[in-house]
This record gives sequence, structure tokens and C-alpha cells, in this order.
Amino acid sequence: MEGRRRGSAGSRRWNWRAAARCRTEDAEGLFVVGARQREARRLCRGCAVRTECLAHALDHRIEFGVWGGMTERERRALLRNRPEVTSWAELLADARDAHYAAAGADAAPLDESA
Repeated sequence: MEGRRRGSAGSRRWNWRAAARCRTEDAEGLFVVGARQREARRLCRGCAVRTECLAHALDHRIEFGVWGGMTERERRALLRNRPEVTSWAELLADARDAHYAAAGADAAPLDESA
């Protein structure tokens, strides 16, 4: 295989946290309550590892804070509506791969460690 997409199920060794935007910003702002969570999501918009972050929160049933651009309430609703999903990391990586395949191979970021 020439290269693996970042965060795909086959490249679990890649530490997505090192590339997280909140690593250099005020991450405490992501752990707010109520309506302030909607504002906190803005930090996630430009994050390169938003998908990996969301998958981590969903797979580990993290209850608090904004993860991957979703509030606590949004993640709970997603989990409630999709109880059949056993691996959010695989589901979201597959969806991302399908998106990049439809957009053309040049649009897909490749895992630099592959």
C-alpha cells in the first residue's frame, strides 16, 4: 500500500493528539457547560484531526466537553441514534476515505509515517 490516510483504521500508530489545534490553544475553553459549548466548537473548525478527535470521544463514550466539533448533547444524540456502530474510528475513517476518493486522489492527505 503506497500510503495510508491519517487516522485510518490501518494506521492507529499515528498520534493524532500531537496535531490537535487545541493542543496549542486554550483547551480549557472546550470544557464549558450549556450554550457556551456551541461557541467552543469554533476552535475545532480549522483542526486537521477533528475526525480522529470525534471518533475517540464517541468510541470511549467521553461525556464532557467539546470533542471533534460536537457538543456533549450532539454526541449523546449520535450515539443514541446509531447504537449499531461498534467502531466510530473505522466508520469515520471509511467515510473520509470515500469522500477523498470521490474528490480525487490528490485531495487526500497521506500518513507521513507510511
